[in-house]
Amino acid sequence: MAAPSRLPAAVEKTVPHIALLLPLKSAMFAHAAEAVQAGFLTAAGNQTASLPVRIYGYADESKDVTALYQAAVASGARAVVGPLTRSAVAALAASSNISVPTLVLNNSEVRSAEKLYFFGLSAEAEARQVAQLAHDARLRNAIIITTATPLSLRLAQAFAEEWRAHGGDIVSEIPYKDDPAVLSAAQAVEGRMVFLAEGAEKARLIRPYLDPALPVYATSQIFLGNKDVLINYDLKDVRFVDMPWMLQPDLPAVLAYAHLDAPLDAEMERLYALGIDAFRLVQLLLGGNVSHQPIAGVTGNIQLDDTQHFQRSAIPALFKQGLGLTPQAAAALLIVPKAAASGVPASNPQAQPTDEP
Repeated sequence: MAAPSRLPAAVEKTVPHIALLLPLKSAMFAHAAEAVQAGFLTAAGNQTASLPVRIYGYADESKDVTALYQAAVASGARAVVGPLTRSAVAALAASSNISVPTLVLNNSEVRSAEKLYFFGLSAEAEARQVAQLAHDARLRNAIIITTATPLSLRLAQAFAEEWRAHGGDIVSEIPYKDDPAVLSAAQAVEGRMVFLAEGAEKARLIRPYLDPALPVYATSQIFLGNKDVLINYDLKDVRFVDMPWMLQPDLPAVLAYAHLDAPLDAEMERLYALGIDAFRLVQLLLGGNVSHQPIAGVTGNIQLDDTQHFQRSAIPALFKQGLGLTPQAAAALLIVPKAAASGVPASNPQAQPTDEP
């Protein structure tokens, strides 16, 4: 695959290419954009038959992006990926001239054009998935613990809407402001659970004050990766959802793509994975192979809905022994101590203990 072009759009030659529109010149979003770009180019490097990638960086979220889109198309773009942020996506979605297959990397309330598709890492979608998982576990009453941050409130609202849609009741919503006394209201009762609308730093302060018998759920915001063992120990038995890229490093779909030499934090790793799956999806758009069949991505299972959104389903996980693990991996982790206690060799967990010498 040809190396990505980084020349200003105005001086680029008109050649068929995939345009990648990212806020690389934004002081606030450049780091995130670089992670997406790196994942996208990693995936592009795995496919030799793809069109070349041409990168279009911008700074202003709403003013630059529509003009840059038209410049990319005029320069020969056969497909466009991006922009990344909600405001830029909304600006482009409101445009009446989406002329090539276009995959934006966030959601928008604006009605989509025929060739406009949406794909992103929606924290609210994860909160709704957590509500479904808790409902499937036969839990019916929820306590929501929030902070005053906009993200926490959005997570709480998304969870509550989905929870009520499944017939669940909200027992209470507890605003946590660094006073653990307010958590005494979260008592363990049959059929009750807690949704932590928090990130890891706040959640690790809250978790020790909750009854261990009370099922606790959260989104991927709670997981900083398996290098943060101390934080993970503080979050013992909390259930959450995250992507295969973060939880299943030995999965063939994940092993197919290299990690960067310089380690990324958890948020940037997820954006890197977003870039990988964005490249795979735009290949489907270019080939006219878009269907409603599920796709196994590194960000999760991806399926196109009727509104041209590629919906992502994360995978369930929980914290055990300082690690964020899938339920299957957590069960396997417990085989060794159980086997040791019963005298069964760990290499043969299906064997039964014997009284013979």
